[in-house]
Amino acid sequence: MTRTRLLIASLLLAISSAQAASNTYKLDPNHTQVLASWDHGGFSRPSANFGGADGTLVFDPDKVEASSVDVTLPLSGLDAFVPKLTEHLRTADFFDAETWPTARFKSTKVEQGASPNKLKVTGDLTIRDVTKPVVLDVTLNKAGEGRGGAPKVGFDATATILRSEFGIAKFIPSSSDEVQLRITTEATVPQAPTDAAK
Repeated sequence: MTRTRLLIASLLLAISSAQAASNTYKLDPNHTQVLASWDHGGFSRPSANFGGADGTLVFDPDKVEASSVDVTLPLSGLDAFVPKLTEHLRTADFFDAETWPTARFKSTKVEQGASPNKLKVTGDLTIRDVTKPVVLDVTLNKAGEGRGGAPKVGFDATATILRSEFGIAKFIPSSSDEVQLRITTEATVPQAPTDAAK
């Protein structure tokens, strides 16, 4: 009887671990964009992409409050689509990428939104070693199977931040303090290598 109970307990633990693992997704940097845009004296709205995102999502549609996200953005992947602007944004006037080479967002709370595919994600954004709370309005675009049958999800998100809160105040107000963030991402559950790939 004791052996049977131990066997059942081990089986339940294995199932629980497998379910937890199946809810953990790896971000796909090739299908992730973090776009920042701002007002330039009312004349234009430049933008920059923070590429090369690395991170994980934990997502369970049946228990969204247990979900989480942790993403690191290397500033080496910053691209403002104009070489001189890209170079300037990496200097001490703005991100000071040589001193602080990454930005990071780590969630602290995930809540269900007004509809099944809407979420509100609260987290800590760290830029230039300054951490401030940020709220993302998130849309679940799709959950299904990706190439090879691995579970896959795709999200869009938006937020607004004040760059001065992160110590990036150069040229305010001729360039706006307020910065809009637009994010689109895909993430896939990592698959164990097959015997042929080992």
